Amino acid sequence: MESPGFGARRRSVAVSVEGVIVGGGHPIVVQSMTNTDTADADATALQVARLAHAGSELVRITVNTEAAAAAVPEIVRKVRGLGAAVPIVGDFHYNGHKLLSDYPEAARALAKYRINPGNVGPGRHHDDHFSAIVRVAIENGKPVRIGVNWGSLDQAVLAELMDANGRRAEPRDARDVMIEAMVESAIRSAELAEATGLAHDRIVLSAKVSGVRDLIDVYRRLAARCDYPLHLGLTEAGMGMKGIVASSAGLSLLLAEGIGDTIRVSITPEPGGDRTEEVAVAQQVLQSLGIRSFMPQVSSCPGCGRTTSVYFQELARDVQTYLRDQMPLWRERHPGVEELRVAVMGCVVNGPGESKHADVGISLPGTFEDPVAPVFIDGALDRTLRGDHIAEEFKAILDSYVERRFPAVGAAR
Repeated sequence: MESPGFGARRRSVAVSVEGVIVGGGHPIVVQSMTNTDTADADATALQVARLAHAGSELVRITVNTEAAAAAVPEIVRKVRGLGAAVPIVGDFHYNGHKLLSDYPEAARALAKYRINPGNVGPGRHHDDHFSAIVRVAIENGKPVRIGVNWGSLDQAVLAELMDANGRRAEPRDARDVMIEAMVESAIRSAELAEATGLAHDRIVLSAKVSGVRDLIDVYRRLAARCDYPLHLGLTEAGMGMKGIVASSAGLSLLLAEGIGDTIRVSITPEPGGDRTEEVAVAQQVLQSLGIRSFMPQVSSCPGCGRTTSVYFQELARDVQTYLRDQMPLWRERHPGVEELRVAVMGCVVNGPGESKHADVGISLPGTFEDPVAPVFIDGALDRTLRGDHIAEEFKAILDSYVERRFPAVGAAR
């Protein structure tokens, strides 16, 4: 596929999910998924609300049992009661056709259905079960994500392509056939959905794998074959550093080529860890690429033998924490504040220069340098800080700058 170039988006149709628009050139949507027992309405609603407040614009929940399906309407009511208007997506495998038919309140309450073609129903009932879910979506005016996953790939499609490959004079390698089977499964399923009556602009596609190179290959092929919006993400990305780096690498390469309309970072949380971390990583990927802004960014140097490392590290951490803590209020009162750029630098080598490039920057004295910290605002030296209260004074400068640069809603401009 010929890349449209960095910043140029692949053309896709727009799909509305309760007012959140996926595709059609609209901002790339961040989404996430709960890991609670969906039958526990209280725990699930609380996690959905936390993910939404962290910035997830769609939240998916597993609907795998009758108890889970019965809980869906209550979950939606509780989430709204917690002040979160986020669309809630139902994730269906194996028995989705039955649950959606038997629990019509759940079918109405969900904003979108996710169907995995590989798990929708075995053998000769596969297409019937798939079409049954699609008909429920049509009756309730819901869009559908057709989500192929190579851990549960449609074996009929894979076997067909493997057989055809075996008859070739020069067979392709198994990996290539696997990727082609994923693309073919997604496209064929979308065609079946449309043949059943689902509108073209009610379909989102995904093709999840767990390897970065596989992710890039499968989405390049999928993007070249259709104009459906694409949901990007590694599946089973891993825990901690591995999951974050692998997801960031795969997503960034595709997003830079204009591929992708909504993303999820599927990292394994630490035991008892914060599920919202995956939302923060997804936002940071988009912000680092200059695609969307979510909160002020702090540039800070890694430190070296020139820096008074402990103080420098503490100030960088404190400023980052302060900005994050202020954002719930600032986001409401000061539109555009997410574009703020701050620099916290550790010595005179690059400190003044980097600080000038930021909206507000401070250059701390390095080891053996004069104990002064020049502050630059909009590229010009504004003042010099000294003494034991540099952190507090710098935060006050940030407050003042935000008030001036991003006037409060309703304030005279």
